[in-house]
Amino acid sequence: MNILKKPFRYSYFRAVYWLIGINVLIFAIMNIISPRASYQMTVRMAMIPGAIIELKWVWSFVTYMFVHGGFTHILFNMFALFIFGVQVERQMGSREFLLFYFVTGILAGVFSFIVYCITGQYNVWLVGASGAIFAVELAFAVMFPHSVLYLWGILPVRAPIMILGITGLTLFSIVFNSRDGVAHMTHLAGFAFAWLYFIVRYGINPWRRLRMR
Repeated sequence: MNILKKPFRYSYFRAVYWLIGINVLIFAIMNIISPRASYQMTVRMAMIPGAIIELKWVWSFVTYMFVHGGFTHILFNMFALFIFGVQVERQMGSREFLLFYFVTGILAGVFSFIVYCITGQYNVWLVGASGAIFAVELAFAVMFPHSVLYLWGILPVRAPIMILGITGLTLFSIVFNSRDGVAHMTHLAGFAFAWLYFIVRYGINPWRRLRMR
């Protein structure tokens, strides 16, 4: 059997709750300790291209996913992880979900690193779990194409339509609003690597699933 497609034995141990707990714990610690210590902790964990090149801080391709820029940032990320991640984890199994989460998140960070280096943005600080969470959102739409989500809690929209709409807005923001301080490129990379994950790992064409009626 192709090792890339070898499945894990199914188990469910609520990995999403552990991920949320770790993110919240780190955020709480950074708001309890002194501003200087918080700054130093952020520097060590954020994905900063210059630090990776000069200091070999390669661990930041993982740790950047556990640092957030403020309360609103972590609130929306963790809310999305809970809403979409719990269902995706139950469907995939916890081990597969963690593999999916970290592979897409790390690759989104690596892709961003390459783009930042090519464009000479060596001092950018990339933080947040958004790349992996956008991947989880795509996974939800692929696995539950008939699910209905409520936009603003009112307007019913099928999950694939909402996810494709988010992708379109992300592309629009990259082209027309690239200096708003949001890592749209990383978000889009999360989508892209999630798409590839389903093709390579499951042999599933996400587009066919998203088009299901």
